[in-house]
Amino acid sequence: MCGYGRKFMGSMAAVSLLLLCLLAPAPAPAQTPSTVAPQKLAAAGGEISTEQLQQILANKSEPVVDVRTPQEYAIAHIPGSIHIYEKDLDKLVQLLPDKKAGMVIYCNGPYCHKGKRVAAQLLKRGYTNIKSYELGLPVWRAYGNTVQTDLAGCKYIFPADKTAVWVDARPKEEYARGTVPGAVNIQPGEVKVANDDGRLPYTDKGTRIVVFADNPERARKVAEEIAHTAFWNSSYFGGTFAGLKAAGLG
Repeated sequence: MCGYGRKFMGSMAAVSLLLLCLLAPAPAPAQTPSTVAPQKLAAAGGEISTEQLQQILANKSEPVVDVRTPQEYAIAHIPGSIHIYEKDLDKLVQLLPDKKAGMVIYCNGPYCHKGKRVAAQLLKRGYTNIKSYELGLPVWRAYGNTVQTDLAGCKYIFPADKTAVWVDARPKEEYARGTVPGAVNIQPGEVKVANDDGRLPYTDKGTRIVVFADNPERARKVAEEIAHTAFWNSSYFGGTFAGLKAAGLG
């Protein structure tokens, strides 16, 4: 073969090799805990939707576990959930010893890895029915669902967030006898009017709003109405005004 032919064939071989390299599938990326956990979790119980979580909570069919920090839970958590911090895994195992009964884990959404880490550890311990509400607390709120605040959360919010709006949902005569300093009075069914008359900060839907009453269910009802008007950072106190007053907030 002439020199030109050999050079041509050599060039073609080089081109062919280059094409093979370009077309070959890329090697799989090294797996990290954050990528492994969702795969294992799907095999155990899978991710659930907001509607499925609502049904589980309504039926009380499985425990729903918030694995965020104690302060995060106290400030805002999904009503009906229990709190076990991710670093207190032994406590969770003691509280929920049945490894087949099932549970739902949630934290602060898809980019929060607390739930994934807990699920991976539970799977190693033999739990077989772990579900994940991967959307977490932010999406729960974004869909117009209210959240609950505990007394420790109220005690943190009151001095720390001067822009927070406190809503007293008790009857007007009780409100008139004394309330949390600066609180506004909003009755069930009044939220739309309160949004227009200035009791609620209609110009900033991200303002923190905490609703309280003498009955947590009454507070929850008003908080749900507020959440349905796009105030995503709203919650209700799971205790009573008397509890707030005893804690020095009223």
